[in-house]
Amino acid sequence: MNIATPSGQASWPGVLDRYRSLLELPAQTAAVTLLEGNTPLVPMPRLAAELGAEGIWVKYEGLNPTGSFKDRGMTVALSEAVHGGARAVICASTGNTAASAAAYAARAGVRCAVLIPEGKVAAGKLAGAIAYGARVAQIRGSFDEALALVVEVSKREPIALVNSLNPFRLEGQKTAAFEICDVLGSAPELLALPVGNAGNITAYWMGFCQYDAAKGTGRPQLLGVQAEGAAPLVLGHDVDRPETVATAIRIGRPARGAQALAAARESGGRIVSVGDGEILAAQRRLAAEGVWVEPASAAGVAGLRAEVDAGRLELRGRRVVCVCTGHGMKDPDVVTARFEGARTVPSSLDAIAELARG
Repeated sequence: MNIATPSGQASWPGVLDRYRSLLELPAQTAAVTLLEGNTPLVPMPRLAAELGAEGIWVKYEGLNPTGSFKDRGMTVALSEAVHGGARAVICASTGNTAASAAAYAARAGVRCAVLIPEGKVAAGKLAGAIAYGARVAQIRGSFDEALALVVEVSKREPIALVNSLNPFRLEGQKTAAFEICDVLGSAPELLALPVGNAGNITAYWMGFCQYDAAKGTGRPQLLGVQAEGAAPLVLGHDVDRPETVATAIRIGRPARGAQALAAARESGGRIVSVGDGEILAAQRRLAAEGVWVEPASAAGVAGLRAEVDAGRLELRGRRVVCVCTGHGMKDPDVVTARFEGARTVPSSLDAIAELARG
């Protein structure tokens, strides 16, 4: 379905209508859309040269309508919820899901309730949920505890759950794999991405497998990356009190953990963990090439560099895509906390020229 713009030109229709024939969704479901998707695949030539790859691209999901990849799944989940007669939706969130659910619920004209862990959500993400009109509450507990509560509420009440346990979320999120193949002409040899609740890595693998079966695009090796303080899939057990600066992946009991491990194994890849220092260094490295992402989004690049530096991964002759899941404005405090304030300089041409010269 094309959407007419004031100039009469066709615009991007959103992921549901762009890829409807590839989604497991009732044909008559009307799209609740903010024209999500079609995010750029940004080449990173200097990073590719540093790591010895044929090419490295960033799939910049921070340019979705609410600033994160969550919009891909939320458009499909909300569309199906409304199609099924839901008048309210609910989710637990570390931030990005809250903003996305609230925006798409507002678009659909239905109520949205959000449960968050107290003091564990970045202000930029919480502000989004509030701005879009969600009813937000916090609990003195973890994301995993919040998720367990909203799951039970959705079973007892006529309220649609829109966390990644909802299978329609994965249907929408897998469209990012389709877009990557459409731009590159085939799947990359390697895909690196953050892993929190593990829905996204599961969805990407679904998408690559489906596109390969339909179009012969190939399948990448997957490198999933968790933060060391929240790495249950690396440790092999749940983490009761996950801690990391990367708030979006501060999850100790990933809902799609088993599927994520299976996807990594089937791809010939693996899931690894990196420290917060490595994540923040990767965030700065991406910004140095013009791409500002929230800390969790830099985990894929951090893991990629760590594996290359340790000699566990060879990138020569390979095309690599790093998924960056959220915009830097989602969690600006990490950057501003290091900023000591702007210098005061005289209002003179010489002083300004000296500043520019460095």
